[in-house]
Amino acid sequence: MKKVIIALMASSVLLSACDTTGGKNQTVGMLGGAAAGGLIGSQFGHGGGKLAMTGLGVLLGGLAGSSIGKRMDDADRAAMERNTQMAYSAPVGQPIVWNNPDNGHQVIVTPVKDGTRGDGAYCREFQQTIVVGGERQQGYGTACRQPDGSWKIVND
Repeated sequence: MKKVIIALMASSVLLSACDTTGGKNQTVGMLGGAAAGGLIGSQFGHGGGKLAMTGLGVLLGGLAGSSIGKRMDDADRAAMERNTQMAYSAPVGQPIVWNNPDNGHQVIVTPVKDGTRGDGAYCREFQQTIVVGGERQQGYGTACRQPDGSWKIVND
């Protein structure tokens, strides 16, 4: 029964991405928030409780991310992508900050750790903070350099 409830909660978040009235920014924010919320929620509980907390994290993260994404414009999204790319080569601990002078939104990407995976790939862990309308949303990720020199976000 718990698995059914979790699946329904996650499905409701994912199906809301099909809503054509919210726009791409809202969908991106919702999916990013759901992923971050699920990751955070998975750190709590044991067994079925852990599954329930992951589902709750997906639901709450998706709602928060959707709200923030709805208010992001194209300049904000471009800055987020640009800052993330710059953080791949910035010194560890150096925040890459962008402030939108038109709406006060802020994007901060900070590399927090780097190293080599077991397969030899050079990777960087980073923290991303987005401030929209005074609401702060944080996420963490890891990206690894590909053989062609590009970077790819990985699930570690």
